[in-house]
Amino acid sequence: MDMIRSTNTIVYPAIWGGVECTINRRHNVFKDQLHLSNHYERKDDLEAFAQLGIKAIRYPVLWEKHCADQNGVIDWTWADQQLTTLRELQVEPIVGLIHHGSGPAFTSLLDDKFPIKLAAYAKEVATRFPWVEYYTPVNEPLTTARFSGLYGFWYPHSKNEHDFLTMLLNQVEAIVLSMRAIREINPAAKLVQTEDIGKTHSTPLLAYQADFENSRRWLTYDLLCGKVTPDHPLWNYFIVNGIEKARLDFFSENLCLPDIAGFNYYVTSERYLDEKVENFPTCVRGSNHFHEYADIDAARAIRPAGIGKILTEAWNRYHLPMAITEAHLHCSREDQLRWFKEIWDNCCNLVKKGINIKAVTAWSLLGAYDWNSLLVQDAGMYETGVFDLTTHSRRPTAMVKLIRSLSTEGEFNHPLLTNKGWWYRHNPAIKREMNVLSALNTPPLLIIGSGTLGSAFTKVCEDRGISYKILARPDIDITDQASVEYVMNIYKPWAVINAAGYVKVDDAESAIAECFAVNAKAPALLAAECKRYGIPFMTFSSDMVFNGIKRSPYMESDKMVPINIYGKSKAEGEAGVVAAYPEALIIRTSAFFGPWDKNNFVYNVINSLQQKNSYKAVNDVIVSPTYVPDLVNASLDLLIDEANGIWHLSNTGSVTWADFAQEIAQRSGYSKNKIVSKMAAEMSWKAQRPFYSVLESEKGIKLPCLDNAMDRFFLSKSN
Repeated sequence: MDMIRSTNTIVYPAIWGGVECTINRRHNVFKDQLHLSNHYERKDDLEAFAQLGIKAIRYPVLWEKHCADQNGVIDWTWADQQLTTLRELQVEPIVGLIHHGSGPAFTSLLDDKFPIKLAAYAKEVATRFPWVEYYTPVNEPLTTARFSGLYGFWYPHSKNEHDFLTMLLNQVEAIVLSMRAIREINPAAKLVQTEDIGKTHSTPLLAYQADFENSRRWLTYDLLCGKVTPDHPLWNYFIVNGIEKARLDFFSENLCLPDIAGFNYYVTSERYLDEKVENFPTCVRGSNHFHEYADIDAARAIRPAGIGKILTEAWNRYHLPMAITEAHLHCSREDQLRWFKEIWDNCCNLVKKGINIKAVTAWSLLGAYDWNSLLVQDAGMYETGVFDLTTHSRRPTAMVKLIRSLSTEGEFNHPLLTNKGWWYRHNPAIKREMNVLSALNTPPLLIIGSGTLGSAFTKVCEDRGISYKILARPDIDITDQASVEYVMNIYKPWAVINAAGYVKVDDAESAIAECFAVNAKAPALLAAECKRYGIPFMTFSSDMVFNGIKRSPYMESDKMVPINIYGKSKAEGEAGVVAAYPEALIIRTSAFFGPWDKNNFVYNVINSLQQKNSYKAVNDVIVSPTYVPDLVNASLDLLIDEANGIWHLSNTGSVTWADFAQEIAQRSGYSKNKIVSKMAAEMSWKAQRPFYSVLESEKGIKLPCLDNAMDRFFLSKSN
């Protein structure tokens, strides 16, 4: 658990890990994050975590799972297995007993016996695992009390100050009693207390509200450290809301100083209050009975204090060893890297100043479910962690390389880290100050091809803050090795995307040489050059490498049997790329459409209907259309993750071209009767098409469903 040293003797914080393990209750329904992530069943997760080089892991032995019945026998089977494995792997467990929960069904945060009941369970855990040294009996008591007692999101769904304060005090008292019980078994046991380290900013009018919230944010630690006495700024707040003095005196009489003060920091941790509510949507508006105001992420309005300043405030207040116990952002992959690295760099700078920061925690290793709605919806909304569980198979992301590098070397560098994260780019108070020239010397992402796909990549790269260079046909001859080598030497990219291609399926039947030159020879040539320079390469293939005989979705492992010249050129291109550079990334996709240009099936249908013409579409060819923004964003993530081999990317679902056209007509406000349904044999196609070419991935990636993609397409058109 000590800090590690790099080879050049600089002292760095350790890297810890954590799994999002909330067992949350809403009314009478419990929601278990580890069940959703399939962690209970997947046997090799802990080995994968240990390979990251982490020194410790926040790990659950949760009350609700192990002691659901008040008089039941505790089944330790799973906990025995997991904690023993961690011990063998030499990864220190920081055992959590309750995580954003209200306890088993026989208690609640308003139960005055809650502290005693949790302490009894804590003693059982310590007795079972007397070698465990580090505990977090209750995760984020203040945050849980707010969501359960002030806002009514979680059980027991209260919305008043008295219940909020009672829930907070019950949880903190439970920490005190639990650590006392644990130390009866293991006197060396240590408390790693966690809490969100937010900070509130405001307009001058609302400074009083911000001051209140900035005092309230410390309450978990103030109570444990015995600071809530009559001269505490919130003492009267407790008393006025019905909390007895004796209840508060308990904490000053029973100090339970954290051995490590753990602070959780998210982009939403810092808030900004603004009384000009007309400038904000209703979902962020609130009231304190004196003023109505909007409560928004500070990163979208002002320059936040930042983790460095907030940790310094905590150090000056408590002078306790500290750790960042959760550092996570739900966003694109490069911003995940930027967020964690920014927090790490700040912590390293504070260590150099003599502030005792033990660790930075990668949270959550397995991602999380439905936290975008604070767990109040059961939409299955998954956000990727260090590993991606989109399809429940565990896929390493670029965060794995970052965590492993920081764990072992204390350093991690990537060209993507040169640019700023969205919390800078979308912040009006900061982006004006950003030096637009700062990224000029950054190696770019090289995009070859300026058609639909290449143009989409440029737009997404701009949105995601990724430096790029796009080359059109006049800029490079991708069939000529000398031309490719010249471009590589000029731009020195960190990766190459081949978005060029011969796409005219019917014309390919007669333009065979040109089609094979662009679709087969060029990708192999580009792949060979990227291998020579040791940089990632991504290219695109098609569903037309299949013959359509199958009647279930094609997977990456299915054999290619193309039935037209275009498909044969793509198949030969895939083989050439794999032969030249086995580590290359090949994306197979299908029938893409998008909002940024009109060269696709959806716009063809709309334009025809706008001109009061009918539109012919086949009813016996089944495809899986792909929404270009989804395709490009997912492809970029895979490229940054250094994925390799063949991957299928298309939106989930399948449809005939005729049904797809009718759906487009209906959503556009036109009659479906204008869609003329035809069989493929009735069309004047030169090239044969596979009758079924639906794509799915067996490799752990999944795009949103087609209906969702269509919703977003037509929303973009209406805007």
